[in-house]
Amino acid sequence: MQPNKITPERCFNSATLPQARELLQQAVSLARNIDDRRGESFALGELGHTYECSQDYQQALELTQQARLAAEKDKDSLYLWEWQTGRILIKQRKKEAGIAAYERAIATLESIRGDILTANRDIQFDFRDTVEPIYRELIDRRLDKVADSLVIEPNETNTVNNVTSILNTVDSLRLAELQNYFGNDCALRDVTLTTVDVSNPDRQTVYFSSIILDNRTAIIALFPGGKTKVIGHKQNRQEIEQEINEFRRNLERFRDNYDPRAGQNIYQWLISPFARDLEEAEIETLVFAQDGLLRSIPMAALHDGEKFLIEKYAIATTPSLNLTNPEVLNRDRLRALALGLTEASQIDGRRFAPLPNVERELEETSYPIIHIATHGQFGSEPEDTFLVTGNNQKLTLTELDRIIRRNAPSNDPVELISLTACQTAVGDNRAALGLAGVAVQAGANSALASLWSIGDEETPQIIQQFYASLKKSNFNKAEALQQAQIASIERGIHPAYWAPFIIIGNWL
Repeated sequence: MQPNKITPERCFNSATLPQARELLQQAVSLARNIDDRRGESFALGELGHTYECSQDYQQALELTQQARLAAEKDKDSLYLWEWQTGRILIKQRKKEAGIAAYERAIATLESIRGDILTANRDIQFDFRDTVEPIYRELIDRRLDKVADSLVIEPNETNTVNNVTSILNTVDSLRLAELQNYFGNDCALRDVTLTTVDVSNPDRQTVYFSSIILDNRTAIIALFPGGKTKVIGHKQNRQEIEQEINEFRRNLERFRDNYDPRAGQNIYQWLISPFARDLEEAEIETLVFAQDGLLRSIPMAALHDGEKFLIEKYAIATTPSLNLTNPEVLNRDRLRALALGLTEASQIDGRRFAPLPNVERELEETSYPIIHIATHGQFGSEPEDTFLVTGNNQKLTLTELDRIIRRNAPSNDPVELISLTACQTAVGDNRAALGLAGVAVQAGANSALASLWSIGDEETPQIIQQFYASLKKSNFNKAEALQQAQIASIERGIHPAYWAPFIIIGNWL
């Protein structure tokens, strides 16, 4: 099942519009004569879209409603016409009705998502054009009802419900992005939707959810006790992405003296508006569910002018709160499977150097379940995402998941998978998405991974410190990584060596 390539930006010019409408009307008649309801739906919907383009919204709405009726049986096009209905109603200033239409479109998408998102690898461009915008436009419309700086108490029912709907839509989008990225082989584990109570985080923990839209950015923070704070910014996507990429490039300049001010700009709009709230609530852990290129940078290296963020808070990231199972680590069952690359390998014409300090790194891996000290490449497509296994061979995350599931009891999931030499490219949103979903796809509760490869001069010390702290009963995974990164800061180590390590998934 593959969606038709219809996007709201595509309109006929005035010279070709009459002919286009005539041909579309002929297509409607032909489809009706041969009882082709699916063909009739697409012809009517596209015809309605031509009237949407010419701002004849009443005619556009009537034709779009006919397209919806024709699509009731073959629902692969139904979401397109519900989306179109929502756009038209919004343009008619019928905001509530428009929002309801958008929600119907997403509900339809959810019911057929497994078909249209994993049908084949060729529809990923269609996903960005005809699936992702529906989620983002609905979020945008609901954000219209939220002030740029807003604190919401639990008893403010209407506002709470609106923000909850935004968060649910954001989370649905992230699940759709992951499934589209990994395709048919995506193993989104059966995690119940109530594993994380987003309305009331754990004590001393705050959940941050970001959303980057074309002309605005919003950060939603969920505090213990049910308080929610929303901060909106008018920066457009291009400005945000340029700032993110420059920060990442500054971090990766190993040989340059690092200026912490490089991390202050993002800190100012992402963290600073919440700084006082975090202090007053005595928060210790920040959990980020990031959007877009924000997945490609380490929050640990953000700087308030005096300290790195990691010096004040333990930090974790998750692709989706609904794919996170925050259970306390059971140290009694920690057994290690440790693998490492000690010889050079060549994959797809690219040489991957050996990691000479792997043996020393593996000596300290008595506690994680699976520790893989080898190069990990994350690309825009899942087939370009793999681990180097030696003998010029590679292991995809899907294959790794199959191995893990075959050798682990169904009721005894992998607690932690460590990938200590991963690489994502600067500015590659999809590669960052792949890394964000690594724990899910590898069949693990959480992952310790790196955003970029740093060689292995400093890695053994960070890993040793991480596992030494994890062994102690008073440190969870996020706190153990925090201890290792603070130790590097205190030794004066360049952030390029400690910042890329992140905890993904369950941080406890």
